[in-house]
Amino acid sequence: MKNVHFGISAINWVNEDILEMGDNYTAEEVLTDMSSLGFEGTEFCRKFPRDVEQLKQLMSSKSMVLTSQWKSVHFSDPSKREEELQAFREHADFLNAMGCKYVVTCETGNAFEDLTKNSVRVEPLTDEQWKHMVDGLHQAGSYCKELGMKLVYHYHGETVVESREEIDRLMKSTDPELVHMLYDTGHAYFGGSDPLELLQTYYDRIAYIHLKDIRQAVLDEKRAEGYRFRDAVRKGVFTVPGDGCIDFVPIFAELKARGYEGWMIVEAEQDPTIANPVEYARKAKVYLDEVSA
Repeated sequence: MKNVHFGISAINWVNEDILEMGDNYTAEEVLTDMSSLGFEGTEFCRKFPRDVEQLKQLMSSKSMVLTSQWKSVHFSDPSKREEELQAFREHADFLNAMGCKYVVTCETGNAFEDLTKNSVRVEPLTDEQWKHMVDGLHQAGSYCKELGMKLVYHYHGETVVESREEIDRLMKSTDPELVHMLYDTGHAYFGGSDPLELLQTYYDRIAYIHLKDIRQAVLDEKRAEGYRFRDAVRKGVFTVPGDGCIDFVPIFAELKARGYEGWMIVEAEQDPTIANPVEYARKAKVYLDEVSA
């Protein structure tokens, strides 16, 4: 595939939410591993320095580039709008200074943890909350556009945009010039969508890609028992492409036929003490080189 760049997320080594997973790794170790395996870029990691010049120097020393960083937003709550937009602008400014062209964005409001059940309950957004969320995304997307960047929305497990119905509503409600899609194979399947059909339907909205696979047995158990997203991660619901139940051959055939250009970021989000990050990253690279040839 021409003009396609393969990156890998640091979350394969250092988890951003489950802090004990991979906390022993340093930024230097993670970037050295990625570079040695032939990956070209990565997303921001909590182990990386936040100073722009320090981070640029570190990335350059490993022949790597920063592609983006996740940004949670609570645009569905209008009382937080100005505070949330200001935080978003600062986030986008940092990524822009690093040369990034994408801001990975996800609405994480309307979810609360039930401490008595060790679970998170996500209340569907009301019509009014949908309106506020879309308005906020349009304002944030406009700011990105001014910077020459793109807001890429990440539908995600255990959030208000997870199911196919919610993805459809988001795409229909938002301006294609301001809100683009982050196509994530794993979260599509996790949320009940067919990744290939989703790709075919919304290809024109896709600006950035995450590649992850699913272990069907763990997902089935998660659905049957109803435990929360983080527990599913701990149990290994996600793995690298080629190691799970998703068929990536037709997905890559579609991407090649459509002439996709840009970043594809490998994600596994596994416990590094169980799934060695280097071994799984190498497995993913070999597989992706085959299916993308």
